[in-house]
Amino acid sequence: MSRVYNFSAGPACIADEVLKQAQEEMLDWQGTGMSVMEMSHRGKAYMSIAEKAEADLREIMNIPANYKVLFMQGGASTQFAAVPINLMGSNRKADYILTGQWSKKAIAEAKRYGDINVAASSEDSKFTTVPEQSEWNLSKDAAYLHYTPNETIVGVEFPFLPETDVPLVADMSSTIMSKEIDVSKFGIIYAGAQKNIGCAGLTIVIVRDDLIGNCIDGMPAMLDYKIMADNDSMYNTPATYSWYIAGLVFNRIKENGGIKVLEETNRRKAGKLYSAIDESSFYSNPVDVDCRSLMNVPFILGDSALDGAFLEGAEKVGLTTLKGHRSVGGMRASIYNAMPEAGVDALVEFMKDFEKNNA
Repeated sequence: MSRVYNFSAGPACIADEVLKQAQEEMLDWQGTGMSVMEMSHRGKAYMSIAEKAEADLREIMNIPANYKVLFMQGGASTQFAAVPINLMGSNRKADYILTGQWSKKAIAEAKRYGDINVAASSEDSKFTTVPEQSEWNLSKDAAYLHYTPNETIVGVEFPFLPETDVPLVADMSSTIMSKEIDVSKFGIIYAGAQKNIGCAGLTIVIVRDDLIGNCIDGMPAMLDYKIMADNDSMYNTPATYSWYIAGLVFNRIKENGGIKVLEETNRRKAGKLYSAIDESSFYSNPVDVDCRSLMNVPFILGDSALDGAFLEGAEKVGLTTLKGHRSVGGMRASIYNAMPEAGVDALVEFMKDFEKNNA
């Protein structure tokens, strides 16, 4: 069976080159006679894998020396708790921006640990836009400001970087490495691996040094950034194979021109898909044009009764996992870094053919 174009929001597609290398090394990693998933995480062979992965990530994201890179577990949802546990301190106050279901979940979890001020919300617009910062009601004594740069469900992305005098915290699970950013503008960046990094099981946390060491007393050791940093992310057995796959992805990005090249490709891919939607009277996208996501493109058919036929027809030509989230309906194409441009071209061609035959 040939490979399909997988438009899943996550776990998402991984580049063929990465999967082929993992396949080649499955039974014997570089003459060790064992698979990476069999290795001791404290052995010399695996330590070389872990160290190279971090070095490559630091290089491609230009991460300053005064930031730690942690390879944690539990997904971004665990960081919804870890962030307030590590940053709130005695103040127990923080500002959050509500722009979708993932920021809503982050807010709900943070409320377990302190007083959360929802400084701005786009819920009234069904999360189809981002509130302008001039409209935000930021606290004077917040410990940090948290936001979700890209919301996967509705496909809304911040068109600007929030300005704040307190540490800026970002859940970049669906947008990390999709475009160039200045890491020094953030206090913490965290991201689940299963969209742009690799396979599920790993969570990247990039945290500024001065924000480490302030964990609320009595909290689990596994969520304490200082404990994780002091132990090089190996306080317990980490997600070794997911870490290895992430390293292969980082190396591939580095060898193919870095994030700048990825961003150019991502903008071209998204541009093609949004143009196909906008130029049609059959398809529509509900998000404000200035806030459209590079990574997640939802679209609605003019007649929802045709949704089933669209999905069935797409599957037959190798375009999979296009069904929209149940809270939104319609379709959603997630076009992360690993989605080749040819996949977007094939989707656009199918959309045009389907419209011609069903409009």
